[in-house]
Amino acid sequence: MTDIFDKCREYRAYQTAVNAGIYPYYHPIADWLSATEVSIDGRRVLMAGSNDYLGLSRHPQVVSAATRAVSRFGATNSGSRLLNGTLTLHEHLESRLAAFLQREAAVVVTTGFQANLAIAALFGRGDIVFADRDNHASLADAVQLSGAVHRRYPHGDVDRLGRMLAAADPAAGKVIITDGAFSTGGDLADLPGLAALARAHGARLIVDGGHDIGLLGERGRGAPEYFAVEHGVDLVTVTLSKCFGSLGGVLAGPAEVIRYLRHHARSLVFAASLPPANVAAAIAALDIIEAEPERRYRVLDLAEALHNGLRAYGFDTGMSQTAIVPVRIGDTTLCLRFWTELLAEGVFANAMIPPGVAEGQALIRVTVTAEHTTDQTARIVEALATVGRRLGVIPPVPPATFHAVTMARPRRSPETVSGRRRKPHAGREGKSRTTVGGTHDDVLPADARVMTALVDGRRPRHHRPVPHARGRTPPAGRGRAFRFAGARTQLR
Repeated sequence: MTDIFDKCREYRAYQTAVNAGIYPYYHPIADWLSATEVSIDGRRVLMAGSNDYLGLSRHPQVVSAATRAVSRFGATNSGSRLLNGTLTLHEHLESRLAAFLQREAAVVVTTGFQANLAIAALFGRGDIVFADRDNHASLADAVQLSGAVHRRYPHGDVDRLGRMLAAADPAAGKVIITDGAFSTGGDLADLPGLAALARAHGARLIVDGGHDIGLLGERGRGAPEYFAVEHGVDLVTVTLSKCFGSLGGVLAGPAEVIRYLRHHARSLVFAASLPPANVAAAIAALDIIEAEPERRYRVLDLAEALHNGLRAYGFDTGMSQTAIVPVRIGDTTLCLRFWTELLAEGVFANAMIPPGVAEGQALIRVTVTAEHTTDQTARIVEALATVGRRLGVIPPVPPATFHAVTMARPRRSPETVSGRRRKPHAGREGKSRTTVGGTHDDVLPADARVMTALVDGRRPRHHRPVPHARGRTPPAGRGRAFRFAGARTQLR
């Protein structure tokens, strides 16, 4: 007789990595020493792995709102939204978010994962869900729960998706689901292309804005606003644990859809409601997002400096245009060694290995927030370069040229947002960049002056159109490759 616990006893990858001293997960943080530094194993470490992009989780206004809510309502609501767990605070946040996202209605759930699971209520057997292969795990789980046909298209391949839609049963219900900004690579979905396909084939389009709503777009409404296709997106999901500095999830769209989800989405109906402190914190964070657009520009400025500083050393940072900077390593074991040595250098980032990424595509995911300084950004670059040279991921001498990155800033001039001039983020040194766009076109000389110029917010004067100096394959790490989970899905 088979024991379902047999697989647990046979699981060896975890212990092998621990014994090798390269296990990168579940490291406890003893304390936050500042907005960007933490205490791990008694050491002061620079945090470069947080999704708190706007730096709001420790903002005094947000913390104060959460504290007042606990004093008034207690630590939890002791019930589901459907029954006794709805507060006036929940309804206020939903009204504010619907207005902010320019949607008819919104509903707040307990986590971003649960927000994505909730969409399972919208499709079932006989429906066809077309999903980007790099979508977050929660979207894949939603399709599995629904019983709908799950058809994945290669990452970002709109042409392939078009052929799949054309070949689908015209009588079937069809929906396209995608991340707006992909959680591992930091690149953006081709929302204009997806919206056009949805219109052409009578499909709905659902976008998970977890990593882009609050950060991208002139007013922070994410990738749909950035691409000017908000009317082509039928439903958006959002997590409140990133740009909103709190916890929770949101679904926003047509009023009748939100009403249906309130009564049919199991991850909402049968779950304890979002605690008062998190609701109040999200409301306060939304106030700041609307009042201080300069925070968004600050993050993108720092991310651009980080990208280009790393590229100047010879790292491959992919096609990201957001605050997520993927440092591509390739071999899983080498990636775990890289993470371990990076922590020893005083920088905490995130190791992304299979199944969170494809085999042979392991990477270090680095993120910056509005609270990082330019000096800290330079420290992150130097720490990565030190480890990269030591492990042979980058050459000992930087390449002669590199392709520069421009972040996904609003397409309109950022000099005025909400009727006022853009200003540097308060309390932070360094100048802000105002380049508009999101490209990987500039080819720059890669010397020490480039890194200084990029971190200081100045573009080097000399550009040269020379071949792209990328494409190196890093050496394979020694020992066995580690795999900590089953089927491939994206991690947050």
